[in-house]
Amino acid sequence: MRRSVGILTFVLMMLATGPIANAVSPVASYIVVLRSGSDVSAMASRVTALGAEVFQRYTHALDGLAIKASATALSRIMSDRSVLFVSPDLPVVLNDQTLPTGVDRIDGDLSSTRSGDGSGSVPVNVAVIDTGVDVTHPDLNVVGGKNCGAGAAPSFDDHYGHGTHVAGTIGAIDNGVGVVGVAPGARLWSVRTVGAIGQGSVATALCGVDFVTSTHSDSDPTNDIAVASMSIGFFGPKVGDDENCGLTNHDALHLAICNSTAAGVTYVVAAGNSAQDFRNDIPASYSEVLTVTALADFNGEPGGGAPFTCRPDVDDTYADFSSFATLPSDQAHTVAAPGRCILSTAAPNSLIWGGSKAPTYGVLSGTSMATPHVSGMVALCIFSGPCAGLTPAQIISKVVSDAEAYNQANTGYGFLGDPLHPEPGKYFGFLVYAGAY
Repeated sequence: MRRSVGILTFVLMMLATGPIANAVSPVASYIVVLRSGSDVSAMASRVTALGAEVFQRYTHALDGLAIKASATALSRIMSDRSVLFVSPDLPVVLNDQTLPTGVDRIDGDLSSTRSGDGSGSVPVNVAVIDTGVDVTHPDLNVVGGKNCGAGAAPSFDDHYGHGTHVAGTIGAIDNGVGVVGVAPGARLWSVRTVGAIGQGSVATALCGVDFVTSTHSDSDPTNDIAVASMSIGFFGPKVGDDENCGLTNHDALHLAICNSTAAGVTYVVAAGNSAQDFRNDIPASYSEVLTVTALADFNGEPGGGAPFTCRPDVDDTYADFSSFATLPSDQAHTVAAPGRCILSTAAPNSLIWGGSKAPTYGVLSGTSMATPHVSGMVALCIFSGPCAGLTPAQIISKVVSDAEAYNQANTGYGFLGDPLHPEPGKYFGFLVYAGAY
């Protein structure tokens, strides 16, 4: 396995997907998924009475709880008639533009908002499910958020930097300073599900999905989150898409995302940085999401030949760290975007190399950096019209087919490793084209 760069990777220890007594690893926290319509508060009371601790409640993407329980208490909880299934909650490991080269490479400056001309704005609600977003950054339009209990800080502000970097690529304001995003001025929601290394879990990720989904159930249509950008992932020997929204392999995150997409949220997720097939990774393998691989680009132009900047790689080829698809079912929801040496916004005290632009801006690499290019482009597609009124599934299908059509008509646009210039046994998808929207 190659070194992972720039993705929040939840390392799953799940060795089986049968009954929970045989499936969970020796951890003290669990996700309790209840049957639809169950009384979450009542179940929380029963759980507490058994001596277990309830530290998250979910009522929108699914009905359920995150708990800490002894084996004895867990056994009794599992016997409750309102419980659909129980799955392990596992700890997180955090791996790790001007017109930025990545935005330039997908022709964001040719889109309807013309990123970089100092005037464009895309007022679409986009959630950054990550380490949070720097709420005071002058180049970001942060309108709200949620702290899902990741780390000690009580707010949804970003004290690590990863989420702020993602946010800038999505929607840095076109204000003539700093950098500009693919969807300039997007209404960013800081959903803090990871604090730093080891601070976050399945429970906090579920909290983020639950919050995003909740915006579609209140009386205020102006806060409905349309796009969720997730640079997070899980992997393990028996994890992946069960093609049943997690009900077969007891995957609570899959069930939640299925319900969230049904509410109208389009999820854009990172393929991962393990340079391997992502068929066993989640949420990358879910057919309900748009999965993004990474290419290396160092000058914002097609054609190859530019010298590398922050890290060694080959211009206009698939990034050497990027995971990829092999299964036809995974290829159907996979596209590519720039992910090597991406300049974007940085949070105070974050460990991001920024050169002369530090500390407000910095450079990172990873499929985490490729993902927000596509998240911003989806927001742009919704706002400019081509994706307006479409379901998340229709949006994903359109983005994939539009990328293919543009590359087929402009064969010099893509990169070594795309379907027109394939790498045997590895599918990275077509490079997206923001100029279409």
